[in-house]
Amino acid sequence: VADYEKQLKNVCEQINQTDGNFSVSEIIEDKFPSIRFGLEMALLDLQNDGRGIYLENEFSKGKKGIPINGLIWMGTYETMWEQVIEKVNAGYNVIKLKIGALDFDGEVKLLKKIREHYPNITLRLDANGAFTPEEAMEKLKLLSELNIHSIEQPIKQGQWEIMKELCKESPIPIALDEELIGVNSLNEKIKLLDTISPQYIILKPSLLGGFEASDEWIKLAETRNIGWWITSALESNIGLNAIAQWTASKNIQMAQGLGTGSLYENNIESGLFIEKGELHLSVK
Repeated sequence: VADYEKQLKNVCEQINQTDGNFSVSEIIEDKFPSIRFGLEMALLDLQNDGRGIYLENEFSKGKKGIPINGLIWMGTYETMWEQVIEKVNAGYNVIKLKIGALDFDGEVKLLKKIREHYPNITLRLDANGAFTPEEAMEKLKLLSELNIHSIEQPIKQGQWEIMKELCKESPIPIALDEELIGVNSLNEKIKLLDTISPQYIILKPSLLGGFEASDEWIKLAETRNIGWWITSALESNIGLNAIAQWTASKNIQMAQGLGTGSLYENNIESGLFIEKGELHLSVK
């Protein structure tokens, strides 16, 4: 986004001009969702004495973990299979694979191998919009033979009518991910969910405008019997810690999509760690 640092500076200057009593919406507009999220985090942290505790719950007290899926990064057939073995050995019961990088036949071959070796593992797929509208249904039917839990964003976002038909006819439950990004007003959210009627939505607070905006999505989804789970989006450990604490405050029904920022070479230290497929927070 152009002028991102300038926008951050403006936010800080606006805060300094207030008496400390303000709402997030008064300070920053919708088109900067990650700044809105950061401001929400800062205010929650301030309310809790700046201890890095955003919400008091069993997770933030270090007493309970959050079940998460093991993410398999796109790569060669061999490297993805190696990752699957590592995740299963590490205690994950839910594995999520990003597909669309290999040729489709190769991906089906990999999924068949996973099913043969690990028949009880829950498999989630994320297509990141890789399928064309013309081929999507055929591929979904082929994948459905492999006992797939769900598939995220089979086609690119913005094609509501086509996605509506896919959600209606697909043998695999469909989850909306990128489709939600940039949909900010309550009316827009209602229109999207009522038009497409997905089986699931994926919530990324840093891309949706923070916790308040994500809570609105959850409320709308639940009144429509649409499932949901929460996913991190390559935040630093500060953002991930806040998202995890917020996630733990919800009535979680399934594994969430929270990682540990292991791709970072310069991440901020935190007490977050993974054990047997669960994210935990070590509290000193």
